[in-house]
Amino acid sequence: MGKDIKIVGVEKVIGKLKKNMTLDDLKRVVRKDGADMTDKIVDHAVFTKGYSHGDTRESIHLEITDNGLTAEAGPSTAYSEYLEWGTRFMDSQPFVKPGFDEQKEIFKKHVKEMMR
Repeated sequence: MGKDIKIVGVEKVIGKLKKNMTLDDLKRVVRKDGADMTDKIVDHAVFTKGYSHGDTRESIHLEITDNGLTAEAGPSTAYSEYLEWGTRFMDSQPFVKPGFDEQKEIFKKHVKEMMR
């Protein structure tokens, strides 16, 4: 999609995590919470306005990168950006951001638990 969400300060978190746990533990949490985020995005991808075939919903996938420390989820249809943000001719029907926002708080909780 055209707009990216970036989390800053990961280096400090990783440094603290290295002291308290292994990176394998963190990778497990990233993979699990990434999969949960993907499911939430799919759940929100129900478009009630206009004509829908379900192509955007079916195009939502999870990709694990950065040696297991990054989870990226989202649709791959060329027009999904218009659904998320809207246009001057159609209202937005957000589905990525709500799924991300829900899972973000759970991920923060999981990381805090691991840092204890």
